[in-house]
Amino acid sequence: MAKKRPVRPTATKAPVKLTPRDKKTLASITGLADGVVKAAKGRRDPYVDIPSRTLSNVRYSARKRIIEMGNSKNRRQLFDLSQAKAYMRTMLVASGCKRLLNEGKTTSLRGMYYMLKHRIAGSNENTFDDQKDSDPIIEDLEVLLGSIREELHLYAKAAGNMVGPITLIDKGDVIDCSRMGSGGYGIPSIVESNVIELDRKKCGAKFILHVEKDTVWQRFNEDRFWEKHNCLLTHGGGQPPRGVRRLLHRMHNELKLPVYCVLDNDPWGYYIYSVLKQGSINLAFESQRMAIPDAKYIGLRSIDVERCGLPDAAIIGLNDNDRKRAKQIANYPWFEKKRPWQAEIQRMLKNDFKVEVEGLMTVDISYVTEEYVPERLEAQDWLD
Repeated sequence: MAKKRPVRPTATKAPVKLTPRDKKTLASITGLADGVVKAAKGRRDPYVDIPSRTLSNVRYSARKRIIEMGNSKNRRQLFDLSQAKAYMRTMLVASGCKRLLNEGKTTSLRGMYYMLKHRIAGSNENTFDDQKDSDPIIEDLEVLLGSIREELHLYAKAAGNMVGPITLIDKGDVIDCSRMGSGGYGIPSIVESNVIELDRKKCGAKFILHVEKDTVWQRFNEDRFWEKHNCLLTHGGGQPPRGVRRLLHRMHNELKLPVYCVLDNDPWGYYIYSVLKQGSINLAFESQRMAIPDAKYIGLRSIDVERCGLPDAAIIGLNDNDRKRAKQIANYPWFEKKRPWQAEIQRMLKNDFKVEVEGLMTVDISYVTEEYVPERLEAQDWLD
């Protein structure tokens, strides 16, 4: 038999100081709960209408140059047996987020899963059996409330680093990103202004160079590219997480820094650029706070095998999944009318191979930092 835990004395907690954004988010959650109470008092079936997070409900705004969410919604009702579990889970996650806000604390997606997981009284069912059950509900709640998960005090695993001539304040700590050693400054998941403070006077960089992977970032960092070219150097560990995208957006807009992306010449590199530039389908409702329409692609091109004299060892044949993904990307509304991009994608398909940035190391280990990127920047040779 498990021993009972000793009862801890209740400590007096100082009142939590809510930010204006916290107050707004709390009001949205309270409004959601009020709707349930109102429906119950009126003997009506409680429901929520959740914006659909699908490609069919996304449109590209040519004027804003970002992806926006459409008006299509999916109704989730309590008294519909096929929807009741999802409805109750939605309310459970909302209550968990309200608790975090009230206590002034944050937790990971994994932490939220365990906070809310329990056996339902009088049944053999759990609220959640796996994290894959709770994560989609969190995303539903984001679009339902119009609040990104960082505003709900939730974060995912941090991935991404930065180095360069900028000094910022991270939760009161002064961070000089030019003195962070070989690892650089680890970009956190939550980078809003109440956590990360930016000051144009404390940034000496002229632009941001975002590279796709840590391995390439390490090459640029070791070669002190950021010091030689007076820039900030970032990476997102492949597909950049929200914290990296949000920080890039903030530095681009608040510090007026151009963003150049060094990515692989493959459908996945193209997709990463698309997400950075126009926004993502799942986060279409927040593109205005994450997308960077002016970002430029200076990553590898299909002509680089000839232009850079790459050997056969640098090329990788396309598989069926690559070809399918390339054709999908070519049909994205934000790419389909851009002739340079159409030509680039079609040439890659015709070549039937792809090239990763690391492939440039077959020429010389520092070719990408000493010749390739500097030449592309000087010639303004990029895709937009």
